[in-house]
Amino acid sequence: MMARLDKSVAIVTGASSGIGKATAQLFAREGAAVVVVHHDDPDEAKKVLDAIGAAGGRAIMVAADVSDEGEVDKVFEQAHKAFGVPTILVNSAGVDAAGISVADMELDHFEMVLRTNLVGPFLFCRAFVRGCKAAKARGKIINVTSVHEDIPRAGAADYCASKGGLRNLTRCLALELAEQGINVNNLAPGMVLTPMNQEAIDDPKVREEQTASIPMKRAAEPEEVAELALYLASKAADYATGATFTLDGGLQFNLGQGA
Repeated sequence: MMARLDKSVAIVTGASSGIGKATAQLFAREGAAVVVVHHDDPDEAKKVLDAIGAAGGRAIMVAADVSDEGEVDKVFEQAHKAFGVPTILVNSAGVDAAGISVADMELDHFEMVLRTNLVGPFLFCRAFVRGCKAAKARGKIINVTSVHEDIPRAGAADYCASKGGLRNLTRCLALELAEQGINVNNLAPGMVLTPMNQEAIDDPKVREEQTASIPMKRAAEPEEVAELALYLASKAADYATGATFTLDGGLQFNLGQGA
């Protein structure tokens, strides 16, 4: 049986941990050659690379600041050199909210979050689309947003603004690229047991408190998010574009209960 991503070339940002790591490993198992993009964690990225290789997959690792135009270009140059034209892009790199009110937030911090969570995906999407157009290739873009593209939180204006912006970047791209056979969708997780939620991973009491408002009473595992990313990257999702695929255990629908 042919793997679902056989002969594909996938770039996954934030691939040294969490959702990006799980996605890179799953894509490789499904036949994709994977570019493991990390920022400053070569040891963890190497573990991902080694795990893919041990399972018989193909991958390279590239260090890059996703908000730096020149470094993004370097990722694509190395991807082309190693595997050819990338046909799948997963923008998973991101930083969390600072927990600081707008009145107390420094501009430098706000700009850093937007550059990582929004400008970075813009740069990767732009380079990806240019490559697909030049090769006359179809493609799939999956932008990892968050339920907070819709749900605001006090103290999270940096994060929520970036994820809301990424949602609309996705929608604009979907309109621009539909006739060219490039699908663009959001994958919007709720709470996931990744390093962003390390306290909940380490402390069962904290995890219980944080999952109390989730109807399923648990957080997602990174591998569950990766499975949805795999669907969006596969031919099964050829008719899906411009959509947000939410994976939150019912959290969004529970927020207004009892009001």
